[in-house]
This record gives sequence, C-alpha cells and structure tokens, in this order.
Amino acid sequence: MDKPRLAAIDIGTNSFHLIIAEVDTNTGKFNILGREKQTVRLGSGSTDMKFLSEEATQRGIDALKKFKALADSAGASVRAIATSAVREAKNQDQFIYRVLIETGIKVEVASGVEEARYIYLGILQSLPVFDKNILMIDIGGGSTEFLIGRSRDIAYDNSLKLGSSRLTQRFFDDGETQSKQLKACREYIKGFMQPVTREISKYKFETAIGSSGTILNLANMISFKKGGNADTRLNNFIFTRDELHETVNEILEAKTLKQRQKIPGLDPARADIITAGALILEQIFKELKIKEMTVSEFALREGIIFDTIEKQYIVKESDHLGNLRYASVMHIADNFRIEKEHSKHVTELALKIFDLTQKLHKLSRQEREYLEAASILHEVGAFVSHSQHHRHSYYLIRNAEMLGFTENEKEIIANIARYHRKSHPKAKHPDFVKLGEDEQVIIRKLAAILRVADGLDRSHTSSIKDITAELSDKKITFTISGEGESDLALEVWGAESKKQLFEEVFGVKAGFEVN
Repeated sequence: MDKPRLAAIDIGTNSFHLIIAEVDTNTGKFNILGREKQTVRLGSGSTDMKFLSEEATQRGIDALKKFKALADSAGASVRAIATSAVREAKNQDQFIYRVLIETGIKVEVASGVEEARYIYLGILQSLPVFDKNILMIDIGGGSTEFLIGRSRDIAYDNSLKLGSSRLTQRFFDDGETQSKQLKACREYIKGFMQPVTREISKYKFETAIGSSGTILNLANMISFKKGGNADTRLNNFIFTRDELHETVNEILEAKTLKQRQKIPGLDPARADIITAGALILEQIFKELKIKEMTVSEFALREGIIFDTIEKQYIVKESDHLGNLRYASVMHIADNFRIEKEHSKHVTELALKIFDLTQKLHKLSRQEREYLEAASILHEVGAFVSHSQHHRHSYYLIRNAEMLGFTENEKEIIANIARYHRKSHPKAKHPDFVKLGEDEQVIIRKLAAILRVADGLDRSHTSSIKDITAELSDKKITFTISGEGESDLALEVWGAESKKQLFEEVFGVKAGFEVN
C-alpha cells in the first residue's frame, strides 16, 4: 500500500508555511518531502488586527492557491490551520469563505491554547525532550504561546497578544527605533506578561524551547557570530541569555530598516519586525529567569501533521475520544457539575445508535467523536439555568478551552449540544447558518441521534441496558431492553417525542419497541 501524503498549512499573521509529508500509518511517523514559505503579512493594515484588509486577504489567497497547487501535484490532502490574525478578525467568516471558494481549502481556526498544543506536538517530534519538563515559547506575528509540559501531559498553556507584527504596528510603525519607543514597548511587554509570569513561577522546568520565525532568526544571528552560515541547521541549537542580550543590542543599534537589513544572519524580509520580536524574547528571558534556550525547527505545521495522523490513522486503544480531547471534555463537565450518570448513559446510547445507523448517516470516526463530546456536555448549560439550558450549553461549550479541538470543531460540538432539545436547526439561527453546508449536515445528523438518545433516558434512571436496530425499506425499528421487570414506557415515550428530527434528516420512520 502506498504511503498517504499530507499537506499542512500554517496561516500565520506574518507568514504562511506549507509542508508536505509522507506518512507511515503503522508507526505514525512521517517524512517531510517539501517545504514552502510565503511572507503574507495577513495582520498588517488594520488597528490591532481586528480586520483583515482586502489587500492582505488577496495576498493570503494568492499564497494559498500556490500551496494548493503544490499539494495537488504531490497527491497530498490539505489541512490548513489559521492563528492569531484570522482568529481575531471580525471579518473572519468572509476570509474563510473566500479561501474555500477560490482555493478549495477549508480553513480551521485554532484558539490560542490549541495553537500552543499544535506547536508542542511539533516540538516533541524534533527534539529529544519527550521525558523532560519543558517550557515552550513560540513568538509569532500576532501572539506568543507559552506551554509547560512533559511527554503528552500539558501542565500549563497560555497565549498572549504579543507578536512581532502586532507590536511593530503599535510602537515602531515608522520603521525607526527611538529610546522613548523602546522604553514604552518594554514596559508594555512586561505588564502584559504578568499573568503568565505569575503562573509559570509555580512550575519547574528543565529546558526552555523556542520555535518559529522571531526565535529562529535571532538564533541564526547568534549562529553567524559563531561562524555559522546560511545553510546551518538550527534544530537543537542552544543560545544563552548573554548571547541573546548581545544580539538584541546589535538590533537596537541599527536605528533604520536599511541598517537592520545588513545585519549578518537576519532575514532581510523580517528586518522591519525583528525589533519588536527581539524585545519580546528579551523580556521573556528576564521575567521567566531563562538562562539558555534550545531551538526547535519544528513548530505548528509539523504539529498539524502529527495531529492529523493521530486523528485519521492511528487506532486508539479505547473506543472513545483521544485521551487529550476526552480529558478536556471531562474537565468542562466536572467544572460545571453535570449530572454524571445521565450524561454517561446518554453518551453510551448515542454512540450505540451511531454505530447501528452507519448505513444511514455515512459519517466517520471523527464525527463520532463530535457526538461523544456533545453528548457528554449536552446539559452543561443547566449550570447557568435549567430554563433554556440548551442555549447555555452552546455558549459554554463554544467559549470553553477544549484542548484537541479547533475553533470550528468546537462550533460543531456546541451546535449539536444546543439542538438536543426544543427547536430543530433553522436558517434563522445565526450560530448554525454561519457554518458551511457540510458542517450543517453533520450537526443535523448528530443532533438527531442525540435527541433520540436523550429521549431514551427520559426518566434519568439509566434503565436501558441494550439497544438494537433493524432497518427495512423506509423504516427503522429500535428494540430496547432493561434489567428484570424494568418499566421502559417513559423511555419509549421520550424517544417518540424527540424522533422528528431523526425522521426528517434520514428520511425514515422510526419506531421503538421493548424486548
């Protein structure tokens, strides 16, 4: 069997990156076949990156067309993740829609903490630090990600709106660096970092790891001073606090863009934003008392590849969500004190119905995971108020930190939970119609299954012990059984009262019988 190929696209604030990899589905390892980078400056041209300009959007689409052509020529399926600039843009939906229409690429948006997780996954593939407590720092154009982890366990992560492009626009938009601007920028970074500084001081880490453009460029400048050249590999390269300080001073002494472009080891295309990036890293070293940093050439895009391999190819030992995603969902459930027995029983019933109706819905393991997450959390909104709790469930899920899920996946899960009762999905519901047609179909199918499962525990007594299904022509009959003399009349009534969406979506009549 030929090894499948995957293309990962990192839609960053400053640059877009593409890697194409060949995957060994038996081991989960991958071999990178090619890389491409385009400086797009997606976050430029607007105040604090609240709006993607037409010019920036067009630059982004042009880059993505090129990336799509390269992926197609390599026979690679594409997964694209957008970060800070798209995440914060008020016209995010318009950008995603245009990209889909003009390039055929479906863009997923990562939250700040999920972005940190992808980067961490990438780093674990590039450096021998799997069994070490590490502090990860990734400085991007719009944000800086912090994470403390060991192996696959994440102890702390955060994302701050501190980025090289963002702070350049705020403090150095004229291209020059004056002492007044430098002082203001340093104070701003220190103040913005205080929550992270306080939290990270509670943890011990053995190694500080740095990744992405700003850190790689600073490391390359330090490498040049040590006799390196343009072809020097920086993976596992280590630089000290003193070496960083010396390099930052060299950058600050170059007052103009032309002077900075001549600094050995600095990418000339990054000369306009390197000052802000250097100040961010300098302040991070100072606040977190870092003595030295190890460089990882792998970051977000490699993490996307690894995450995709895990989701699509690696068979899990258990039949539920991957460990990280499951732990994240259960953390939310615990925080909002859901009715655990009911949640567990409805989830078991929903997954059983999903498996029994595969011929009807034709969905994959990935959608099964969405159903599991939504079923566990379907009544989480009752923490706010039982009245309209389905709507509260949508809000809480949508705004929760769910490691392992992209923003788009959270939106799907939140909508499934929202429609477990009351109204069916409608065109007048803005949180439903803003999704693409494919996502809307998924929500309707999974919400239909969840409604039936929830109805089958109408009494909240977990009375049903088994369920089977028989599909013939345009009818499906579910046969349920309990223990001993269990009266399941209320469960049948509950399912009958909530089956309408199921019948509409799948074009069948549904019936329920007691064994």
